[in-house]
Amino acid sequence: MREIYLKAVLRQDVGYFDLHVTSTSDVITSVSSDSLVIQDVLSEKLPNFIMNASAFVASYIVAFIMLWRLTIVGFPFVVLLLIPGLMYGRALISISRKIREEYNEAGSIAEQAISLVRTVYAFGSETKLIAKFSLALQGSVKLGVRQGIVKGISIGSNGIIYAIWAFMTWYGSRMVMYHGAKGGTVFAVIICLTFGGTSLGRGLSNLKYFSEAVVAGERIMEVIERVPDIDSDNLEGQTLEKIKGEVEFKHVKFMYPSRPETPIFDDFCLRVQSGKTVALVGGSGSGKSTVLALLQRFYDPVAGEILLDGVSINKLQVNWLRLQMGLVSQEPALFATTIEENILFGREDASMDEVVEAAKASNAHNFISQFPHGYKTQVGERGVQMSGGQKQRIAIARAIIKSPTILLLDEATSALDSESERVVQEALDNASLGRTTIVIAHRLSTIRDADVICVVHEGRIVEAGSHEELMENLDGKYTSLVRLQQMDNQESDGNVSVRVQGGQLSILSKDLTIVAKQFFEIFTVFVSSGRVIADAGSMTTDLAKGSDAVGSVFAVLDRSTTIEPESPNGYVTEKIKGQISFVNVDFAYLTRPNVAIFKNLSIEIEDGKSTAIVGPSGSGKSTIISLIERFYDPLKGCVKIDGRDLKSYHLRSLRQHIALVSQEPALFAGTIRENIMYGGGASANVTESEIIEAAKAANAHDFITSLSNGYDTNCGDRGVLLSGGQKQRIAIARAVLKNPSVLLLDEATSALDSQSERVVQDALERVMVGRTSVVIAHRLSTIQNCDIIAVLDKGKVVECGNHSTLLAKGPSGAYFSLVSLQRNLC
Repeated sequence: MREIYLKAVLRQDVGYFDLHVTSTSDVITSVSSDSLVIQDVLSEKLPNFIMNASAFVASYIVAFIMLWRLTIVGFPFVVLLLIPGLMYGRALISISRKIREEYNEAGSIAEQAISLVRTVYAFGSETKLIAKFSLALQGSVKLGVRQGIVKGISIGSNGIIYAIWAFMTWYGSRMVMYHGAKGGTVFAVIICLTFGGTSLGRGLSNLKYFSEAVVAGERIMEVIERVPDIDSDNLEGQTLEKIKGEVEFKHVKFMYPSRPETPIFDDFCLRVQSGKTVALVGGSGSGKSTVLALLQRFYDPVAGEILLDGVSINKLQVNWLRLQMGLVSQEPALFATTIEENILFGREDASMDEVVEAAKASNAHNFISQFPHGYKTQVGERGVQMSGGQKQRIAIARAIIKSPTILLLDEATSALDSESERVVQEALDNASLGRTTIVIAHRLSTIRDADVICVVHEGRIVEAGSHEELMENLDGKYTSLVRLQQMDNQESDGNVSVRVQGGQLSILSKDLTIVAKQFFEIFTVFVSSGRVIADAGSMTTDLAKGSDAVGSVFAVLDRSTTIEPESPNGYVTEKIKGQISFVNVDFAYLTRPNVAIFKNLSIEIEDGKSTAIVGPSGSGKSTIISLIERFYDPLKGCVKIDGRDLKSYHLRSLRQHIALVSQEPALFAGTIRENIMYGGGASANVTESEIIEAAKAANAHDFITSLSNGYDTNCGDRGVLLSGGQKQRIAIARAVLKNPSVLLLDEATSALDSQSERVVQDALERVMVGRTSVVIAHRLSTIQNCDIIAVLDKGKVVECGNHSTLLAKGPSGAYFSLVSLQRNLC
């Protein structure tokens, strides 16, 4: 059933997830908890019920044969046992359904808190999320009390069996006295009736499990029986014997199912000739990524049609259509398995030699080979053990190994440093030869050689042509975008270059329920009479589950941590200057203890100054931020703030003075307002005006107010309902609201188009004034005005100084080389 259910989930169209699946915990609950409930009923509770029901029927048949008069008199009274059981079952179905919904909401909060734990720590939101989780559980507590009352009435009503025994004993004695019945026969009949009644009671006790199984089954069958509008399992569509790869959008109108009042496209037209490369450029949120989503039939247009080689894609088999395309997304999606298996998701039957070749083509082979386990290295949950550039290169290798007819690149090189970008761009250019390629890019240098460049604005193509043709229009939008980026490049000269286990979520969403249930059942075993003692044999499985649940819970509760955010001995300060020092730091991740990230690293970050960290992807730049936030402790040496070792601070108090904007914006399932308010930490005293001012500073206010629900617009699970640039700007607004002493920017503008980047960069530079700022970047525009630039390579600072002094070192300098390389790319 689990396999069938998961297959049904993966069969659904993307619109179903936008509208009906609020978070991944909904699916997790059904795959784990719901299926276990059904398994428990089918494997144990149903057989017990059948056994007890059979005992009831057999007992009454024997009793009827032995003394039919007494059996008929006693039968109506024994049948009274059915009434509490039926009442209990009917009431519990309704209560169980509501409890399941309440636990799903709480499980969603827990799942987000764990999967986005770095963001939770960075913004000191632990207390807020715990309170939110507790509030979500309040409904289930009230329902649990109601459920307990119903259980109590049902179990208490089973005591009627003793009254029935007394009545039948009295009536049997009268039959002995006046009807000549034998005492032994009467006693035997009473035993049969009582045994039948107790068997019926034991059987009816399983109704509570049946009701839970009914609720779980409804949830699962709802998905299994749902036939999506875009069915990837439907084999009735056409397949083309020979595909050229010509794509055409004809008068397409589209809006997302979750926001039907906000049109994305209105009369959108685009033609991509076979074997040509077409680039889409434009503002963040203009609809560029939607083109790729529609082409892959993640959604269907409201009006118009999309053609592949002259055939509407609605007439083609969905699975076959998607097999013809290779996608590299803006945010690389990796699975919690090895690097090799992640690449093989592109083509499962590929050989190891082909995997290596694909990795070499994406410039990933060298860093993979440096890991102790090579291609067998675990990437962690959503690739958390890899740097942004490493994840992107693995994703590119996965697309290359597929050898698709149509190549879709959505900011495929956005997370790479200049050297990696150059090599990967060459690999992508080679992979594009002879293939239809659609490229989405903010960095215009990566699409200059495209056959056709289309400028998308407000859901329409306003300009189209080659780079040279578009540049002839001096007042055109493309020319404006190029000028804007060239201005940034001329002004700048530097290269800005826990694994979450399902078991933890399971503890929060399921085990606590089991513990409460088992406690009640264990209590019943000890206080009940012989009838319940007889039931104990059928409860051994439940008791084992309860024992396992208690063990899982207390394994976490009893675990001590070396990084304790609430240590009572920690130093608390109301304000920090922000002077940061790394003193002879050695560090390696726990998952890769043999791979040294830092060896004797020392660096000084002055308070009130901006310091940029540049260097190749995977050189340890983001690790510096992780150590400042004290997500980890160094193996040797120490990290100091204002001359004090980080370990001496009260951690949660310290993090209140630090704000983080990560390379991949982490948003929670909720409204835009709620996500920005996380910048206020545990405080709930955030005014509407403060939220709006923070959004304006991040250049987010305009696009937010253009949405029909404004600041109350739902972001979706991890912000899935927003574009990359929109998510990043909300994350920046969240950091601005915090008003920190130390600002950490890890590729804070990487997902923005040129125009938004410039506005946001101006805003960030205003915010950085008077604050200690640590900027990690690949783009030159984000570090052009930094006071200090440190070049990191192989875990050490090889150069440090301001822009001018580093350039003055000439071609022999590491920074100069990076600048020259990025200038060549531009």
